[in-house]
Amino acid sequence: MALSRGLRCCQRIFSWIPVIIITMVMLWSYYAYVFELCLFPVLFTVAYLAVFHVCFVMFAWTYWKSIFTPPSQPSKQFHMSYSDKERYENEERSEVQKQILLDIAKRLPVYTWAASGAVRFCDQCQVIKPDRCHHCSLCEMCVLKMDHHCPWVNNCIGFSNYKFFLLFLTYAMVYCVFIASTVLQYFIKFWAGELPNGHAKFHVLFLLFVALMFFVSLMFLFGYHCWLVAKNRSTLEAFQYPTFHNGPDKNGFNLGFSKNLQQVFGEDRKYWFIPTFTSLGDGHFFPMRFLSESRNPLLASEEQCEDGGSDEENYILRRGDPSVTIELDT
Repeated sequence: MALSRGLRCCQRIFSWIPVIIITMVMLWSYYAYVFELCLFPVLFTVAYLAVFHVCFVMFAWTYWKSIFTPPSQPSKQFHMSYSDKERYENEERSEVQKQILLDIAKRLPVYTWAASGAVRFCDQCQVIKPDRCHHCSLCEMCVLKMDHHCPWVNNCIGFSNYKFFLLFLTYAMVYCVFIASTVLQYFIKFWAGELPNGHAKFHVLFLLFVALMFFVSLMFLFGYHCWLVAKNRSTLEAFQYPTFHNGPDKNGFNLGFSKNLQQVFGEDRKYWFIPTFTSLGDGHFFPMRFLSESRNPLLASEEQCEDGGSDEENYILRRGDPSVTIELDT
């Protein structure tokens, strides 16, 4: 037991190493740009420094929010009651255990199943998983709308901080582009001998190299997450499609481009690029695409809901009344 605790403690300490590395690079870039390059006042104007500080503040702010915004966990509504937990643990037959979970899930707005067709249940957290919720083995908790566990922020990216993570990638790229574009001309002048050698030459060299290196790596990650947002998928859902009553459906939560953006950034566009929480919902219920179903599939039988016999895809807005639909966004 003591060894296990020691290993977990070491793991938690080492998990902060990537964050420390990024933080040190940020602080060095600030020092190099402001204190070293500004020794050449003829080169850098006040406008350069003003834009640099705006980029740096937004980069640091979004990074901070990505790191220290705790992942959202399922509410008590999805946790097993004491009596249900006792009944489940005392039952040895797996078929009966599955039926117990199904009876509990009938009281919850759960629309997705495990790939095996069973109720999505976490033995470690003793919770019926809400739609899009997954257990993170590193955080040791179930995370609402879990996307992935990111070592560079030492945090689980999910419903509560996904917007912050996207803004972090955005402002990190802007920061790198600004540094590279303003430093390039002086990099050329230093190496052409038009400017005197000194500490600034070393910092200019590495500022340009580090900015370009980080920009290229961030560009691919940012592009991938833009595609995920456009499709309203998480990283986990891109690799394993969510399973609904009619089977796996990669577009089960796809509401159309504009509504997909609103799910992450909110409806008020003036807050989209500010690291404040504006995502829609509470992480337990999500609008979904469905085929001729208008109620919880865990409650539904094989019969179809009567909707005029149409097989046209619609959307269901699960905000207390699962029969309410919204129009398809094209």
